Formats: sequence, structure tokens, C-alpha cells
Amino acid sequence: MADPQGRAQAPRPASGAGSLRVGRLTKPHGLKGGLKVELFTDNPELRFVPGAKFHLQVPTDSPWFGRTITMRDLRWFNESPVGFFAEVPDRTTAESIVRAILWIDEQAVAEGEEDDAWYHHQLVGLDVVRDAAEPGGEAVKLGVVAEVQHLPAQDLLVVTTADGPVLVPFVTAIVPSVDIAAGVVHVTPPPGLFDESEAESDGTDAPQRGDAGDSRSGGSEESPE
Repeated sequence: MADPQGRAQAPRPASGAGSLRVGRLTKPHGLKGGLKVELFTDNPELRFVPGAKFHLQVPTDSPWFGRTITMRDLRWFNESPVGFFAEVPDRTTAESIVRAILWIDEQAVAEGEEDDAWYHHQLVGLDVVRDAAEPGGEAVKLGVVAEVQHLPAQDLLVVTTADGPVLVPFVTAIVPSVDIAAGVVHVTPPPGLFDESEAESDGTDAPQRGDAGDSRSGGSEESPE
């Protein structure tokens, strides 16, 4: 079936209700069937392993429609990922599958889940709270997670507050726990991160983006549709 402009539709593959998009094949690489991969995941070492099976989202008139491909190897050339697949032995075959979107099924998603890792759609919208200063007191709501940003050093949570957005380093020292079920991100912010007056009274400067700490993982994988 084609759209009004005559282009064939590329429906989502039948890969399970909990499936995820993890990449897109962008162009051939070399003569042995390699394909450059645009990654939609922060965890290629979990998703793109030998034997991993990918469902293909391609136009209905593609010879690849309704098929899957199996990973042989993922290599890096000039910091760009290149995938090699069992069903793609040469460049001619690789050219026929360019622009295919790769999906993994819900079983693969479950097997690849990490402890202490969350997807964007799980974090966005959570309340950001700080524990009460006094034992037994109520936690203080500071804002709401609006976005997750990825930097080379660490991830950042963009928190919407009454005074504007605040960038919170997503590290254990500042974000000790995330409770998805309760809809809450617990933070222990240093002086000045949310309130400049705290930094002034404490005599310290607000922290910079590169503050040290064990990084948490806010995965960028596409959420299930």
C-alpha cells in the first residue's frame, strides 16, 4: 500500500507489544556486507551482540519486508558502528537493506535490561524530591523531570522548577535513588544547585556539569509505541 505521494508504507514489524527500536541501517560499508548503523540505544554492547535477532521495519514492497536479520559482529571504524549480519554477505545485498529500522522483541528487551538503568519515557514526568532536613519531616518537591540529556562525561536530568530549568548530574552522589513505581526521583543536591541563596550562604559555588560521581544510566532507546 502506498501513501498519496506514491511511497510504500513501512509499518512497524510484528515484534511484540514491548519491543523497542534500537537502530537504523544508514549505508553500506566495504564490500563484505557491512552496514553503518545509527544507534538508538546507549547500550550497543547489550543489544548488538553476535546472534542477536532484529525485526526489520521496511516498506511493504521491499524484499526484506517481514524478515529478520541476525547479528554476526558489530565493529567500530573511525568511532562509527558498522554491523555485519548473517543474511547480508556482500555490498549488493547491503544496498538493498539501507534505511531499514531495527527492532528487538520484548524477550530480548527483558534479557538486556540492566540494574540501575531506565529508559527516557520512564524518567520524564517523575517528581524530583529532596528529603526533609529534619527526621520525620515531609520530602520537598523541587520540580519535575522534563528531559534526559547525554554528555560524554555523564547524563543530565533537565528538571523543570518554578524558577526555570535546572540541570542535575545523573550521578549516584546527587541522585541516589529512582522509584519508578512511586513516580519519584530522590536527590541530594549540593548547595546552589536548586537555590542560589544556599550557595551564597554556604560560601561555595554551584556545581558544574562535570562533578565526579558514579554515573547512572538513562537509556535513550525509543520507547514502545
